[in-house]
Amino acid sequence: MAVLILGAAVCRAENRVTILTDAFGRKPELQLDWGYAALIEYNGKRILFDTGDSAAILQANVKRMHVDLSHLDMVVISHSHGDHTSGLRYVLGLNPDVALFVPDDVVFRGHEVPQQFLAAHPEPTLEKDHRYFNGNPPAHIPDWKGYSDTKMTVVKETMTVMPGVRLVTLVSDKPAFKGLVEVSMVLDTPKGPVVIAGCSHPGIERIIATATAGAAKPDVYMLFGGLHLVQDTDEQINGTLDVLEKTNKLQRIAVGHCTGERAFYLIQQRWKKNDVYAGLGETVAF
Repeated sequence: MAVLILGAAVCRAENRVTILTDAFGRKPELQLDWGYAALIEYNGKRILFDTGDSAAILQANVKRMHVDLSHLDMVVISHSHGDHTSGLRYVLGLNPDVALFVPDDVVFRGHEVPQQFLAAHPEPTLEKDHRYFNGNPPAHIPDWKGYSDTKMTVVKETMTVMPGVRLVTLVSDKPAFKGLVEVSMVLDTPKGPVVIAGCSHPGIERIIATATAGAAKPDVYMLFGGLHLVQDTDEQINGTLDVLEKTNKLQRIAVGHCTGERAFYLIQQRWKKNDVYAGLGETVAF
């Protein structure tokens, strides 16, 4: 009797990024929206990086794309701006126990009302019912925290969150966004690191330098996300692209969101066929 023996080889799923939110794209059935969200499939794991500017638009787009967001291994929020966080409640509704990683920002970690704020001009002659906390404020007064009911990990330093996946955190020192904390992701691949940035408020040069520090193969294979060059001059844009091209030896680039139309053009001129289109609805293998 003939016996059929099936091959035991296991097919590894393709590593890829699918863009779920952005303001440019080629698919008319999807709704363009300012913001960023990307589904990363890496070594069999599914990671959602940012959640876009509108929960309703994100939900409609993933439905039309037949993308299932109900089975995620991890959610990463790059920074606290609404165009990256507005779909988070929708995603958590589908994945209430998902591992969530967030920046060290008051929106997520909360803070306290400073004692000196209430004690600046106390008026002890007032009746108790007119005084803050009846004239006896507690030592610790929690202020607001947008996700106080959510289990999360605050990223305070570079950390490995699963094999081959690291998160890096930096604080912007640029005047318009000074003090903003932003988390970026780096994936290890045989071809080199793949970096995913939300908006690059601290500067993509700093992000990549931190992401590749100590890497066995520091030259960057691929870059996704927003570079926040939308308001920069040609001189400033080219200065950034010089670093990516000459210092980081960036091989392929698939950026979007706040990178800027002029920057898109200048990137096309430099990387040519290695400038990979990453508009809304596109899936890019790496």
